[in-house]
Amino acid sequence: MPMNDQTFVILLGGTLEPTPRFKADIAGARFVAADGGMRHATMLGVRPEVWVGDFDSSSAGLIANWPDVPREPYPAAKNETDGEIAVAAALARGAKSIILAGALGGERSDHAFMHMLLALRLAEQGLELRLTSGEEEAWPLLPGTNSVSLPKGSLFSILGLSSLDRLSIANVRYPLSDFDLPFGSSRTISNIAEGTVRISLRAGRGLLLARPYDLSGA
Repeated sequence: MPMNDQTFVILLGGTLEPTPRFKADIAGARFVAADGGMRHATMLGVRPEVWVGDFDSSSAGLIANWPDVPREPYPAAKNETDGEIAVAAALARGAKSIILAGALGGERSDHAFMHMLLALRLAEQGLELRLTSGEEEAWPLLPGTNSVSLPKGSLFSILGLSSLDRLSIANVRYPLSDFDLPFGSSRTISNIAEGTVRISLRAGRGLLLARPYDLSGA
């Protein structure tokens, strides 16, 4: 995901590990914080250009530490998550590529799953999306061809959110060619990347989840 002024990192409330890969990936990006996700800004040494949400997970101390970041408060009784509001703020500022940081893991599995569905919806609208916790990454998969850059030896899985028709996976330990993956099948769990993973899909929607470091000896 090349960095430019249209690449935004959304700081979400889930866990986030500042791995070297993650820090390299966000260099030069713009930042939007969603409520308690602002705590990651200190760890990363970045200053978001806007901070949105209902602020129910932002302590008084966290708010006091960032007096110069513009805040856009929303009522707790609202129809969107703070993460979705933050994405809307990024889109209003011209975002074309989005990294959802802190989107995976944490105490709220419902939020993590919602972030994955949100990423798929945004990808269908033409945006480039990635979700990350630093230790784990995810990409939406739509019909067509997809390339995912992973270090050789990375463990990854493909999850079908529907049946996946004519799925091909190349440059991996266990390749597939024009395979029809039934919905709910575990056939594409636990593969190993040999480098950039190449995927093609005729129909269906899914996610690729990866541990982006060499686990081949694990």
